[in-house]
Amino acid sequence: MFLAIGYSYWLGLLLAIPEAGFLVRIFIIQHDCGHGSFFKSKKANNITGLFCSFLTWTPYFYWRKGHGIHHASAGNLESRGIGDVYTITVKEYLQMSKWEKIKYRIYRHPLFLFLFIPAIIFILWYRFPTSKNKALKKVESNVYWTDLILILLVGTMIWMVSLKMFLLIQLPIIFISTSAGNWLFYVQHQFEETYWANKEEWNYSKAAIQGSSYYKLPKVLQWFTGNIGFHHIHHLNPGIPNYLLEKCYKKNPELQKATTLTVAKSFRSMMLHLWDEEQKKLISFRQLKQRGY
Repeated sequence: MFLAIGYSYWLGLLLAIPEAGFLVRIFIIQHDCGHGSFFKSKKANNITGLFCSFLTWTPYFYWRKGHGIHHASAGNLESRGIGDVYTITVKEYLQMSKWEKIKYRIYRHPLFLFLFIPAIIFILWYRFPTSKNKALKKVESNVYWTDLILILLVGTMIWMVSLKMFLLIQLPIIFISTSAGNWLFYVQHQFEETYWANKEEWNYSKAAIQGSSYYKLPKVLQWFTGNIGFHHIHHLNPGIPNYLLEKCYKKNPELQKATTLTVAKSFRSMMLHLWDEEQKKLISFRQLKQRGY
C-alpha cells in the first residue's frame, strides 16, 4: 500500500481490501489460539495468539477471558453484555424512557453498528479495561501491556513513513476489517429464529446449534474468514480448530440442520432489533410499530 500510494491513493485504497481480509484471517487464528485449539501446545497457542493480537490491536488475554464468557453464556438473557451484540427484549424496550429508546435505536442502526462501533472498539475501547466483570480483573494488566507495545509499534511506523502516510494506510484497513469482523459476529447470532432463553430454561447445546448460524460463504470469503461461518459447530465445541470445521460439518448430517444463511439472506438480519419472548424470534422496530406500539 505504501508503494502503491506513491502512484495513486485509490490504488493503495484498493489494496486495503485484501489487507483487511488478511487481518480478519489473522484474528481468526488469534481466536483459535484463545480457545487453545489452533495448536496442541498451550504455549504455542499463547505465543501465536499474542503475536496476532498486536496486529489486530487486541489485548489477547483480556479478550480471551471475555470471549470465554460469551461462549459460556451465549443466548442467556440474564448474561447479556459481555462479548455479544447487545440485544433487548420487546418488554424491556417498551418499558424504556424516550431517551433510552433513542439511544438503543442509534446503537442498532446499521451505519453505527457496522461502521463506527467496530473501529471504536478496536482503536479506543480495547485500550482500557472497561468491563466490571470480576473474572476480567485478573487480566486487566494485559490491556496496559498491549497498549505499551502498540505505542512502540505505531510510533515506529509513524517515524518511518510519517503520520499522514500511516493514517492513510492504517485507517482504511481498520475500518474495513473491523466492520467485516463485526458483521460476521452479528449475522451468526442475530437472525430471526435464533435462540434466547431465561437462565432457568437456557441450554448450552440448544444455544450453540439454534443460536448460531451456518454462514455459507463463497470459497474465497470462507478462506479469509477462517471457516468461522461454521459457527454453530464452533459454539458446540470451541476446541475444534477452524481448519477442521468444514470436515466436521460434512461428516455429521445432524450438524447440517442448523440455520443456513447465504450472503443475500444474511442482509435481512440487519433490520432485526428486538427479541420477542412470546414468539421466540427477533423482530424489527417496524414490526413492533405495526402492532400499535
